Amino acid sequence: MALAVDDHEGVAMWWRKTKALPRANVITWSPRNAERRSYHLTFHRRHRALVENAYLPHVLAEGRAVTVRNRQRRLFTKNPAADWAASEDGRAWSHVKLDHPSTFATLAMDPARKQEILDDLDMFRDGKDYYASVGKAWKRGYLLFGPPGTGKSTMIAAMANFLDYDVYDLELTAVKSNIELRRLFIETTGKSIIVIEDIDCSIDLTGKRKRKKKKAKTSEKKKKMMPPWERDDEEEKKVTLSGVLNFIDGLWSACGGERIIVFTTNHKEKLDPALIRRGRMDVHVEMSYCCFEAFKVLAKNYLGVEQHEVFDEIRRLLGEVEMSPADVAENLMPRSKRKDVNGCLERLVKALHEAKLAVGAGKAVQEIDDEDSDSDCDSDPKEEEDKQ
Repeated sequence: MALAVDDHEGVAMWWRKTKALPRANVITWSPRNAERRSYHLTFHRRHRALVENAYLPHVLAEGRAVTVRNRQRRLFTKNPAADWAASEDGRAWSHVKLDHPSTFATLAMDPARKQEILDDLDMFRDGKDYYASVGKAWKRGYLLFGPPGTGKSTMIAAMANFLDYDVYDLELTAVKSNIELRRLFIETTGKSIIVIEDIDCSIDLTGKRKRKKKKAKTSEKKKKMMPPWERDDEEEKKVTLSGVLNFIDGLWSACGGERIIVFTTNHKEKLDPALIRRGRMDVHVEMSYCCFEAFKVLAKNYLGVEQHEVFDEIRRLLGEVEMSPADVAENLMPRSKRKDVNGCLERLVKALHEAKLAVGAGKAVQEIDDEDSDSDCDSDPKEEEDKQ
């Protein structure tokens, strides 16, 4: 028998692991049932109230926390509609092991903004009682926007690793109706991040609603010509903006808890304001071009250097040229097993100079075009006729 002593608020607790064999007149068919294992807790009787009210809840909470920390995170994707019934449990999601190495320590972005996001995630993870006290569902919306290659997907992986959450990758183009969207949401679990990448490209949820009035009138005419049963089917067989809004902020969004919903987009201005207002997308994070602080993170990650003589020139060039963190990282990537720090940094400086020249050439061409258009506008049609 193993004996372990635990100290809780100055009170000693003795744990003993025991095994009990079945009685001689009991027949067991499984080796697992051949013996019963249990833990016995011993403490002084005057500490009974402390054990029941504080110590045992503490032990159970710690046990759950250890289970969460040790469990393997999973990346879920929607099962094809045809496979729902064919799958063993009829579930709408299938999953693979999520083993992405990204962390906030290796994420290339402004350190102050990074710390704000970490504080917000910490508050959310420990905010169950707070959310209940203010009457809000325990969920949080993040909008990640910015040019391609600025680290939006990497940010999502870092969030999952920081929180120990699963990730549900939802492709809206694969969802046939609002009803199916609702079912997918119901089958997600707590402690999860639901991701819709490139929301502006997923389905027709973008733009101003006024532009859609003509299309809406045309579709209404077609619907009136349909039999009633076909009209109902037509409504059911599409995902609408209203359905997505209910998905992220309606009554169904309160089913379960501890969920983060993340939208990513390259063009924030194209999204309907109703979709990204505060309360739906609570935190707007701009994933911008590489700044000098982000470069220093990449230099440390890829080359293991925190200072170099060319850093001042790189700082100046990054202030003049827009280059994504992905492009910076590619230039810093060693081309051989031996890290040639000088060669990698020189390659980045060369790429920044080339980008600067390309921007200058583009501006020159634009100025010439503007001058030509101005001269065309200033010419007098009568003078042109006289010349001819």
